Amino acid sequence: MNLFEKPKGVQTRWTSFENLSGGREQAALTNKGAKGAAFDTIPAGASQTLLDVEGCGTVHRIWITIDNREPEMLRGLRLEMFWDGCAKPAVSAPFGDFFGIGLGYRTAFECALFSDPEGRSFNCFIPMPFRNGARIVVTNDSDRPLHHIFYDINFTLQESHSAETLYFHTHWRRESPNELGRDFAILPHVVGNGRFLGSNAGVIVNPDYEGAWWGEGEVKVRFGSDALPTLCGSGTEDYIGTGWGQGEYTHRAQGCPLADSASGRYCFYRYHVDDPVYFEDGCEVTIQTIGGTGVKKVISLIDKGVPAIPVSIDLGANGGFFGLFEEGAPDLRDPKMEEGWCNFWRQEDWSSTAYFYLDRPESNLPPLEPIETRVAHLAQWRSA
Repeated sequence: MNLFEKPKGVQTRWTSFENLSGGREQAALTNKGAKGAAFDTIPAGASQTLLDVEGCGTVHRIWITIDNREPEMLRGLRLEMFWDGCAKPAVSAPFGDFFGIGLGYRTAFECALFSDPEGRSFNCFIPMPFRNGARIVVTNDSDRPLHHIFYDINFTLQESHSAETLYFHTHWRRESPNELGRDFAILPHVVGNGRFLGSNAGVIVNPDYEGAWWGEGEVKVRFGSDALPTLCGSGTEDYIGTGWGQGEYTHRAQGCPLADSASGRYCFYRYHVDDPVYFEDGCEVTIQTIGGTGVKKVISLIDKGVPAIPVSIDLGANGGFFGLFEEGAPDLRDPKMEEGWCNFWRQEDWSSTAYFYLDRPESNLPPLEPIETRVAHLAQWRSA
């Protein structure tokens, strides 16, 4: 829509603690309008409803700030969104992960869908249409009270959505460690028609691999009940727009806000705002949990009992490339291979938040994992 056009009958509303209903002439009623209800608290185990409206409209922007931004609280708060009166949330994710960066990490950044101007706030600009109503709730699953939460949600009402208008969803999951030799599912198989909007992911590197590079895995997208992918990238850092390693940067639709090799923590995102990923009969998005280092190093790790499954060897321009699962593949321990680069399956702590639109307000995906799974050993990763 052009900025200078006003759709007929559409009304602008905000909810905040100064106007929980979002109703007309219902804001700033406390303390004679002099900032009487700017914030509230969420006791341990309690919930706070941030939006509960009926009608047809769209959530356009969410802003929240909280006084406790420690990793355990960012994973302990649960953000849920319900569309059209459904009992099952379309969005159910750890609070911090939902807002664009995983692992309970915060930094100043901006991209097409999220921003955090100074590392202290949480902004989301994803349009979220609804037809009959919307409800947004934050639940404190931690054992500590949240003393201050400030927010506003900006939305419109009295809209008329087309039959093609989709509902916004998320799905968060974690594997610690991931299963050796299997892709990590960013978006498990979801049923329906829609659009995969992208994801943010967090990796806590397993120190058992002694600094070997973790990010060689390809992102794959399967449609419907297909056994094989239709879309496939060439590597983890390639998928988020960089190459030959992965440092810190935050761009409009792709970035890596955290790349700390010393602590072994990486947070990165890719949003398909310019290159849409549509699906008509279901979708699954995965990433291979593959890393790489020199052949000699891989052999050393295997001999020490570190979980590793060699995948391929690259001898460079003059030596050729060998897929180790192909017929006639060389032996990893062949002296001719010892100077090569070896990609191999490995185990890390992987977590991700997938964002997608779907043609229904509820999905077939499982509920959010309990707080014990979400916050386990965030401070220091321990191998299994």
